[in-house]
Amino acid sequence: MDSISAQEQTVAVLKKTIESQNLPHMLFYGPPGTGKTSTILALSRELYGPKLMKSRVLELNASDERGIQVVREKVKNFARTAVSNRTKEAGDYPCPPYKIVILDEADLMTQDAQSALRRVIETYSKVTRFCLICNYVSRIIEPLASRCAKFRFKPLDISNTISRLKMICEQEDVNYSSQTLEELATLSEGDLRKAIMYLQSASKLHKKEMITTESIREITGVVPDDMINSLIESAKSKKNEIQLEEEVAKVMCSGFSAVQILSQIQDQILADYQINETQKARIGEFIGQFDKYLADGTDEHLVITNLIKIISVEC
Repeated sequence: MDSISAQEQTVAVLKKTIESQNLPHMLFYGPPGTGKTSTILALSRELYGPKLMKSRVLELNASDERGIQVVREKVKNFARTAVSNRTKEAGDYPCPPYKIVILDEADLMTQDAQSALRRVIETYSKVTRFCLICNYVSRIIEPLASRCAKFRFKPLDISNTISRLKMICEQEDVNYSSQTLEELATLSEGDLRKAIMYLQSASKLHKKEMITTESIREITGVVPDDMINSLIESAKSKKNEIQLEEEVAKVMCSGFSAVQILSQIQDQILADYQINETQKARIGEFIGQFDKYLADGTDEHLVITNLIKIISVEC
């Protein structure tokens, strides 16, 4: 539990519950990569130790079947069995007389499965504690959420992400600079898992050489600023449709994600002092619409071309 980054308040409360051994049903929610699953696994390990973890903890992920039938059979059968307070295998661990069921990505469960789970939680709360983990707490039905103590996991700030990446770099003998770690922390947007994966890819690419910010930006799929600036400038200079389409084709043929291009164009438009607030608001409205179109599977090239033509008209 001491190794968990940036979730001081949550960790402090959970440590108190370990001391009292009176664990409530829990609901962990927050963005991905903030330590929700790691926290409950660390808590379980501190309660039962590595030997009893397998028999006392049931973990079901979104990749497992978790429909209403599984809740009625597998989860119910595990939850209903009582366990003894102490065993020789427990050693120095507290080993309280209840088990833990971890349901990762619970917001992907159907409403019927969640309703069935509510009854199971109610019936077997004396011998089993439940921990629901989700990204969106609004997708958990209210009767289920009200039975759990809620813990919000916030995105990691830049300083916490950098300190954890620095520790990994030193232990793994990775050649890095402070600028590289700052760039990684910024681009990962509070997702530590994403930051670690980018760092691992960069270390494989550079081996013993210094990791550069350019390679980090390339690995993360960020579009170079000069490409984005070129797109916006070509729109503002009122080039004809054929020239605008050629500019868009240059960027799209480089293989960048349309969602990433959309996001970076939005940032650049908002930071551009030459564009007034009314124009920014109108362009922002179109960016929102086009983001929805991309989510629905619209052709990426068409979306970016239309956006650049709209910027040309608005500016």
